[in-house]
Amino acid sequence: MSLRLSVLDQTPIPEGTTGAQALANTLDLARHADALGYHRYWVSEHHGGLSLAGPAPESLIPAIASVTSPRLRVGSGGVMLPHYSPLKVAEQFSLLAGLFPGRIDLGIGRASGTDPLTQYALQRDRTSPLAHDDFPQQLDELLGYLEDRLPADHAFARLAKALPGLPERPEPWLLGSSMQSAIWAAELGLPYAFADFINPGGVAYAQHYASNFEPGRRLEGAQMAVAAWILAADTDEEAHHLALSHRVAMKALRSGRPIAFPSPEKAEKMLRAQGDDPATPPRDRRMILGNPERVRDEVERLARDYGAGEVIVVTITHDHEARKRSYELVARAFGLAPAASDDATPALAGS
Repeated sequence: MSLRLSVLDQTPIPEGTTGAQALANTLDLARHADALGYHRYWVSEHHGGLSLAGPAPESLIPAIASVTSPRLRVGSGGVMLPHYSPLKVAEQFSLLAGLFPGRIDLGIGRASGTDPLTQYALQRDRTSPLAHDDFPQQLDELLGYLEDRLPADHAFARLAKALPGLPERPEPWLLGSSMQSAIWAAELGLPYAFADFINPGGVAYAQHYASNFEPGRRLEGAQMAVAAWILAADTDEEAHHLALSHRVAMKALRSGRPIAFPSPEKAEKMLRAQGDDPATPPRDRRMILGNPERVRDEVERLARDYGAGEVIVVTITHDHEARKRSYELVARAFGLAPAASDDATPALAGS
């Protein structure tokens, strides 16, 4: 089976533009990725920053699904479950599955997707500055609703039969960047997406997942995807130049001072002013950059290392057209089959 390619869109805000423009760019990129033959299109959840305009994947997903073809899977990469009631998430994604049958993925994450102060602002119960960490129990309850597996004597058992999109269901995925997420995904028999763009040291975690996967309950075998930061351009030099925008913005985010994504020219000046060499890539993050052939070779190596049948491509540039061009070059390098013209019309259930 050939390697699947998918998209994780973080809805970046280029400097000099607005959040509304970033959202319009997401819809435009989704249509472009669909036409190029990408397998799925996920949107992320981030709160309270100036660089990313995607705090609500459950709101972006139907907008994307409505302007893309039925062949493209659409989902969250992911929903940060600690912020929410499991029942509310189950209802939201059941509804989406009912509207777009066979297309909806529910990627579930544990991280906050923000800084500590914004995380506190998101809490419903503010009696403590730290939210109670009961993620395993939340995840178990959420899956219980979606799969109608809550014990008969569970107080909420009847709610599983009242989900609005039944009999359609979303496909749950566990997202992560640590060994703990790999352990949970294996124990629960869930498909697993590892964020190499956050932690490039995840090969051992992926191996644990594959070796300890519990088959039968949800899948017969492990289903592994790896999400990586990838940027292709016509030349290596152009790719490295375009990547400076992301590099500067991520450095600012990690220092607690998020900024919109600057132009590559401004980013280069900022790096030099900070004493960094723009020609030397950061060592703590993997960045797959270059011409299409170089990118293809490195992506294939990454997939082999992780034992992944799917690579989820994360690409951010200041210029929206350059981002679209990168996805196009990657698609061509891997020989993705463009969507057929008769697949171009999206459809709601019952239409």
